[in-house]
Parts: sequence; C-alpha cells; structure tokens
Amino acid sequence: MTQADPRSLTERTYLRLRSEILSSRLKPGQKLRLRDLCDLTGVSLSVVREAATRLAAEGLLNAEAQRGYSVPSVDRKDLLDLTYARIEIECLCLQRAIDQGGVKWEAGLVAAFHRLQRTPAQSGDPETKEEWAKVHAAFHDCLVAGCDNHWLMRMRQMLFAQSERYRRLSVALQADRRDLDEEHRGLMEAVLDHDAAAATERLRAHLMLTTDILLESELIS
Repeated sequence: MTQADPRSLTERTYLRLRSEILSSRLKPGQKLRLRDLCDLTGVSLSVVREAATRLAAEGLLNAEAQRGYSVPSVDRKDLLDLTYARIEIECLCLQRAIDQGGVKWEAGLVAAFHRLQRTPAQSGDPETKEEWAKVHAAFHDCLVAGCDNHWLMRMRQMLFAQSERYRRLSVALQADRRDLDEEHRGLMEAVLDHDAAAATERLRAHLMLTTDILLESELIS
C-alpha cells in the first residue's frame, strides 16, 4: 500500500468515499472524523484528507471547522431546489447536444441505451446496484455528450452527483410507479429524432417523477 502511486491511491479513496455517500452507506447528516474515514478506507490521513477536500469542493461533504466533515442532509427544500436547478441545466445541455451533436454522438447514445437495457435491474445485490448505477449514469452522460459548452457540462455533472443520492433513496419506492426502460427509450428516440421540445419535456418528466415519488414518501421531511 505504501508503494502505490499517491495519485491513484487518492483517486481510489475518493471514488470509495463518493460511493459510500451516494449509496447512503454514509448516511445523510452523519458526522465524520478523518480518522474514521482512514479506518473505513485503510489509507493514510493525508490521502483521506485530500479525497475529502475534493468531495467537499463538489458539495458531497460539508467541511466543519475544527470538527471534521459531515454528509449533507437530505430534505424537501434541498430536493426541490436541486431538481429544478438540474432540470434547467440538463435541458440546456440536451438542447445544445441536439443542435451540435453528430453521428458519432448518436451512435454512442444508442450503444449506451443498449448497455443499460442489458444490465440487470438495480433491485439486486449491492454489486448489481452499483453496476446498474454506473451504466445508468453513462446513459445520461451520453444523452448530453454532444453539448459543446464545458461550463454547462461542469455544472450538470455536479448537479447529477447531488441528485444521485436522492435517486438511490427512491429505488425501493418506485417499482410500481414507472417503467424505466420506456422512459429511457423515449428520451433516446426523441433525441435521435432531433426533437428538442419532446426530448426536454421527456427529460423534465423523467427527473421530476423521482422527486415526486420521494416527496410522497416518509423519507424526505
């Protein structure tokens, strides 16, 4: 471990902690000491500190002066604010992608949808859930990959990561409420038809449904 490339070690630690946060294994509102994170990840204090600093910069950890870190809480106002912001930015990225993307982008989107369809559903064991989440994120990345505005894309990526915590909380609640294959297929087909109005409307409905399901539950106060 001590001979590992510090950069790759920090990257692995960052990805491990990010996964713990997004999956809510590190629970919303939970207080974290750096030493606790060292025990969790099995790496040195300096590596954990660097990874935690990066997560804090992305809004996935709250830095508390002299007290360590905490996982951001989840609540109704935060969910609504995040959803509305994500819809606005994501739809702008999608419109730009439809305007600017070419055949290579379209082919990548079709391939990403095929992988998503072929990946076992997210309701299985933790490894299956994690794999589905990665393929799902890749599909949404491909939807907007034709966008040529890097600032919009950076904001979109930050909002996506924040939304992922809420999406994963919704998984157990949505089995009878939606057909995700059809939602994703409809999005892809509208994009391939270069119908920006239909594509953004489908995207808006897709994102808002997750929020509505959570708000109707007892998980979000």
